[in-house]
Amino acid sequence: MKITKLILGILLIASTLISCNNNNDKADGYGNFEATETTISAESNGKLLQFSIEEGQTIQKGTVVGLIDTIQLALKKEQLVASKNSISSKSKNVLSQINVLKAQLKTAEISKTRIENLLKSNAGTQKQLDDINGQVNVINQQIKSVETQNAPILNEIKSINAQISQLEDQLQKSIIINPVNGTVLVKYAEPYEITSFGKPLYKIADLNTMELRVYVSETQLASIKIGQNVTVKIDNGDTMKSYKGIITWIASEAEFTPKIIQTKEERVNLVYAVKVTVKNDGGLKIGMPAEMWINNIQ
Repeated sequence: MKITKLILGILLIASTLISCNNNNDKADGYGNFEATETTISAESNGKLLQFSIEEGQTIQKGTVVGLIDTIQLALKKEQLVASKNSISSKSKNVLSQINVLKAQLKTAEISKTRIENLLKSNAGTQKQLDDINGQVNVINQQIKSVETQNAPILNEIKSINAQISQLEDQLQKSIIINPVNGTVLVKYAEPYEITSFGKPLYKIADLNTMELRVYVSETQLASIKIGQNVTVKIDNGDTMKSYKGIITWIASEAEFTPKIIQTKEERVNLVYAVKVTVKNDGGLKIGMPAEMWINNIQ
């Protein structure tokens, strides 16, 4: 009797284990880790005088990592500044002529007012008024003529200012400033190499947060949503290591299962891509395979 009970107990335990394995031994999604990679390129031409980064190095946003030769740009800027000063001196001479004419105009207008008052009291003549009006008109015409001469000079100065601003922008872009926080994945250039506009210098990615792209079937869509917490597992020797993840994106259209899936039968099925954000503790790498488990948060 005791043996019979023992056998029944063993069968019950075995049945329970088999049932649990049938329900929980398969992940809800499989995929690989990704990160947002940014390729930093040169924005100026010249010799790379300084380039102080190495692959695997973590760099903060705003860090100066390199310098492209700026001698030619600096010399050209000096030349433009000298030209501007020379042209500005011409403009100053024109402006001084205008100031003199305006002073003469002011004196003539005072005389005109005085003659008009004398004429009202019958102490002046109409000829005096006509003469002073003629003088005022002549001075006004002279001022307009000189101002017309000054217009091309001012336009030339404006053009030079634009060229100087352009050079200052190029000088600024000769300083290579890292635009994002991240880890250097690939280094494409070395110090003292000649670089050019648009040439890649290095690739960087923020590895503190990784994205797992997995694929789920249409039947699984109802059980997932954006913002949902899931469990992500990776191989860790003979066991599995778990991470907490959050679903941040679900594809709106189905696609064929990628070729990375092992079996041919699964590759011809239509699936939906899903992105899961996972906090990286240093153990996650780009391209590493992982599993997503729904409702199995540990």
